[in-house]
Amino acid sequence: MTRNLSRVLVAVAATAVIGALVVSFWYYGIQPPPKLVHPQIIAITRGESFRTVAAKLADAGVVRSRIALRVLAEATGEARRIKPGTYNFPGGETIEDVLRHLVNGDLLVITVTIPEGQTVHQIAQRLERSGLICDGDFEHAASHGPLVKALGLKSQGVEGYLYPATYRFAPQADRDHLLGAMLQKFSRMWSAKIEQRRFELGLTQLELITLASIVEKEAKVAGERPLIASVFYNRLRLRMPLQSDPTAQYSFEGSTGKPYSAVHTRSQFNTYDFAGLPPHPIANPGWSSIRAVLYPTVSSYLYFVARDDGTHFFSRSLDEHEKAIAKLRKSQAKLADSRASMSKIIYRAGSHSK
Repeated sequence: MTRNLSRVLVAVAATAVIGALVVSFWYYGIQPPPKLVHPQIIAITRGESFRTVAAKLADAGVVRSRIALRVLAEATGEARRIKPGTYNFPGGETIEDVLRHLVNGDLLVITVTIPEGQTVHQIAQRLERSGLICDGDFEHAASHGPLVKALGLKSQGVEGYLYPATYRFAPQADRDHLLGAMLQKFSRMWSAKIEQRRFELGLTQLELITLASIVEKEAKVAGERPLIASVFYNRLRLRMPLQSDPTAQYSFEGSTGKPYSAVHTRSQFNTYDFAGLPPHPIANPGWSSIRAVLYPTVSSYLYFVARDDGTHFFSRSLDEHEKAIAKLRKSQAKLADSRASMSKIIYRAGSHSK
């Protein structure tokens, strides 16, 4: 009788322990923790043990129990499948949800788009606004960093070689990683076919990208790029100064100054002062401008002047060019007078209505 009672008591105790474990696992494992006041950013490095990962998540309040997370991960075999990177956890998720994020690699990334025609200085500012890196650090690396030295770009830095595109970076990405991604994108774009065409044109890679950067800054309408390129080719062939306003405006700090005042500022980039190309690109051109320089329109144009809508009027002689400028100014003056008259009519109508 006593032996049977002991067995019953042991069974009851075991059941109680199992019940407590089930309740505990339900609370710490299945039951998600409350949603966090501030999302937790957790960085997982390559080679880090899952024990360390589970501890990080538990300490941050992402999961209730590091042990419950480890038990589930080991039982399912997913402890060896998690992906390194930076994660953003809002809280309020079960351990299954948290583990799924780690296995899927639902990383926290910062998406930044680099438009065509931006300078290194402008790209650095854009990266800083995105929360990626201090622009001063980026610019220094772009001019004097190890990647610049490795590529043999010591004199000009990477201006012109940062390919415009949309990039996805981890928040902790350093300046060399950012530069490397953009330079790699440029390298992938630069095919053997482009290299062959460059050879046919008799240009170095630096000369081609420099000319493409000028076309990029001059062109407002995509379809005009090959024609603008042809004007510059014709001027280079005749040893005429390119007289491009964007080159006069360029500085290492980006494009500065007003077009009509900048042309009188002496610099090694101001193509009003000399014939030929500036020492290096004045911006980072996109594929459309590079292609325009590779395959320019065949023309005899030597001049162009911008209309108000962004298109250009192209001329073959200085006399034709000056007539186009006079016609454009006359049209602008007429439009200004028309707007002034309309403003007066509106003002008088408004006065009478009071």
